[in-house]
Amino acid sequence: MAVAVKPSDVRTLEMKLEVIVIPVSDVERAKQFYGGLGWRLDADFAFDDGFRVIQFTPPGSGASVIFGTNVTAAAPGSARGLYLVVSDLEAARKQLLSRGVKVSEPFHGGGEVHTGVDEPHLFGSVRISGPDPEGRSYFSMASFSDPDGNGWVLQEVTARLPGRVAGDTTFTSAAELAAALRRAAVAHGEHEKRTGEHDINWADWYAEYVVNEQAGTPLPQ
Repeated sequence: MAVAVKPSDVRTLEMKLEVIVIPVSDVERAKQFYGGLGWRLDADFAFDDGFRVIQFTPPGSGASVIFGTNVTAAAPGSARGLYLVVSDLEAARKQLLSRGVKVSEPFHGGGEVHTGVDEPHLFGSVRISGPDPEGRSYFSMASFSDPDGNGWVLQEVTARLPGRVAGDTTFTSAAELAAALRRAAVAHGEHEKRTGEHDINWADWYAEYVVNEQAGTPLPQ
């Protein structure tokens, strides 16, 4: 007798995005650029047949980029809209600027369709100068390019949308956790103002805030 299996009962095989290929024209120049960003050099393998592959990983990232010779037939500089999610856009900009990288001013998307020649970004909308006036997560951005013109977008994410995070709460770096705790501290301060008293269970409140923020569920009040 056949047994019906509901889709929810079938475990989905994990598929982790770990490598993105970017096309470059000058391998040594690209290696110097991405190393200058402070990214971790994972590998630089060269073979007798002329094949060479270099891998870098951004700080705290679960995915890496690779480039080299005979790695891809794509035109150098044709990779666009490569997103780097950060918890503090201005701090990320300052760090890149201190490393000599030309980074755009903060911008957010408008309501019109993007038709310019600058880097595409989320929602496909035109750029409006300045960070998102409402301070919304996902909306404030900045951009930069590597020497070939491959385009990167910095996107500030401080609270995940529902469904984006499943399972345990995780942080990719101490800095990311510290930023979440600072946001919790500000929100908790407002909470104590509303109640008019010191919250002796502040640690539980912080924990609920941090977990719910990352999961995209309602925050404690």
